[in-house]
Amino acid sequence: MGFLSGLFGKKEAPKRQLDHPNKLLKGDMLTLDDSFALPAQLRGQQLKVEAIHTYEYQRSQVCEFLLRGHSGTAIFMSYIQEDESYLSISIKINRADVEQMFDLDAFAEIFEEPGKATLVTNALSAELEAEFGQWLSDEYHQVEFAGFGYFHRQDYRGLTPPQDDNGNRGEGFEGYSLVNNQDSHAVDIEVYEGGDTEVMLTLYRPLSDIRDYWPAS
Repeated sequence: MGFLSGLFGKKEAPKRQLDHPNKLLKGDMLTLDDSFALPAQLRGQQLKVEAIHTYEYQRSQVCEFLLRGHSGTAIFMSYIQEDESYLSISIKINRADVEQMFDLDAFAEIFEEPGKATLVTNALSAELEAEFGQWLSDEYHQVEFAGFGYFHRQDYRGLTPPQDDNGNRGEGFEGYSLVNNQDSHAVDIEVYEGGDTEVMLTLYRPLSDIRDYWPAS
């Protein structure tokens, strides 16, 4: 009977293979490199996929993973495939941080035509330097002005987001971006209807920064 039950018994389903950011699902976990090239919020951290969002543009879509670790800090990661593939990793900063990091008159120029602003980072306090120093570059130049898109709190990988206006179209926003000369750091800004504004500090990093993947199931 043991032989027969082994022959005809149910086989265990193969475990899901998780070896690329494109395969991440809600509940999965990943571990980042412990290199000192990464900020403390990322270095060696084990992060869990808490939610998956979609940015919809006229000719493209970008999947965004909301990650959290033990610190509770929200980390936003996207896999970008252009001439070379890389990770875009961001954290949000508040207005008080913006006021200390940048000259506000220069910051306001980001939203003025022709959209060619230059942003120089202020000298930071010891506290801000410890928290954000590695997220910042000395200087940025603007590369995007009022790029329109929709933000969806859903995962639409391989799908077309809803195109109707009955509350399913997503949250409309205008995007503004600045990068440094090395294309390693960026400041990304999203202005939503009603004036709500989100400011992100972004790092562009190699895929090898993800050292391990842990599928939820």
